[in-house]
Amino acid sequence: MALYEHTFLARQDISTQQAEALVEHFSKVLTENGGKISKVENWGLRNSAYRIAKNRKAHYLHLNVDAPAAALAEMERQMRIHEDILRYMTIRVEELEDGPSAMMKKSDRDDRRPRHNDRDSRPPRGDRTPAAAPAAPAASETKAESE
Repeated sequence: MALYEHTFLARQDISTQQAEALVEHFSKVLTENGGKISKVENWGLRNSAYRIAKNRKAHYLHLNVDAPAAALAEMERQMRIHEDILRYMTIRVEELEDGPSAMMKKSDRDDRRPRHNDRDSRPPRGDRTPAAAPAAPAASETKAESE
């Protein structure tokens, strides 16, 4: 059997539980046709780069699959029919990654990084004291001097 990474996008207006139910449904299709899923990742509701079927966001779900080509073809056929699936992509790989995918590592890194939104806690800089602006001469004084 071949190894695949399969990622699909589900509509934004379904709940997370419904997205998980989609994963269960398609994993059942694979197992009935002789395949197995080694890892499932829910990347969450994310913004897409462009609108897909009038949706700006989508639930991103990722599967690591070990299945024959016929099982994968049946799953993709059902994904084309299903109304909640916006896009899918299947890539054949030499070996499946152990541990979290790059997207999950990125989200973990983003969660650990401190936010830099609290700029009020900085001490004031000494060289940025407001200087008094020189007073501009009155317009009547300049006319009197020029005559």
